[in-house]
Amino acid sequence: MIWRFRGREMDLSLRAAVMGIVNVTPDSFSDGGVFLDPLAACEHGLKLLEEGALLLDVGGESTRPGALPVSAEEELRRVLPVIKALRARTDAPISIDTSKAAVAEACLGEGVDIINDVTALSGDPGMGKMVAEASAGLILMHMQGSPQTMQADPSYPQDDVVTEVAKYLSGRRQAALGCGVDSAAIILDPGLGFGKTVAHNLALIRGIPRLIESGSPILLGHSRKSFLGKALGVEGDSFPKKETRLAAGLALTALARSLGVRLFRVHEVGPHLEALRMAEALIGNR
Repeated sequence: MIWRFRGREMDLSLRAAVMGIVNVTPDSFSDGGVFLDPLAACEHGLKLLEEGALLLDVGGESTRPGALPVSAEEELRRVLPVIKALRARTDAPISIDTSKAAVAEACLGEGVDIINDVTALSGDPGMGKMVAEASAGLILMHMQGSPQTMQADPSYPQDDVVTEVAKYLSGRRQAALGCGVDSAAIILDPGLGFGKTVAHNLALIRGIPRLIESGSPILLGHSRKSFLGKALGVEGDSFPKKETRLAAGLALTALARSLGVRLFRVHEVGPHLEALRMAEALIGNR
């Protein structure tokens, strides 16, 4: 299971990879405003790599529930200095979390390797062809609605979220292939928390083996998300969210790896990597 992008190869056959999150937004749900300074964001990214992340995901537009869109110009103002600073100090693969072709193109020009598109190429008609021409990696995510509407009242036909998400991801994968994107460049993300209830998220996790049948490796982005605390019944003002959600997130990393997930997008790289390697030691070479 080789992930190919921009002349690179990442072998995900036996050892899954951890992607470190570098948010440069004022309003992300967990760490908004913390790394607005490009140098601080760069140092944070380098620290995540030291902890064991194999790649970094830089984002300049929040997609938390209720978040408002920002212009391409503002997004580039936030992310380009960070990408330039990182690329000057590391050759580790860098992903840009964007749904805008103009942003993706500018970032690819500064050395980015992967486009992480939460709209799965449906947000900008020029994205697929541009990714293909750059031989970039591509992450396609499922989201019901938009960040402004997705958590208003999420629902799925026959309450079968796994079938719907699998069908959507398979379709968007085919759309990417139709644009000329290499099949080995594609990663699929079920979009936990993006238009899903707690029950939907848990069903998708149980349904990971079915999602894998869509034809590409699966990425899981569960780090610090509210459904973790809600599933435990401990979400509330009296509980520190990061600490409460971390333990649940680590359990989910280990379980998801045993079910076949190959890429994990997380905030706390070290603990998740330890959970991941423990799971891999238990499952052996499966």
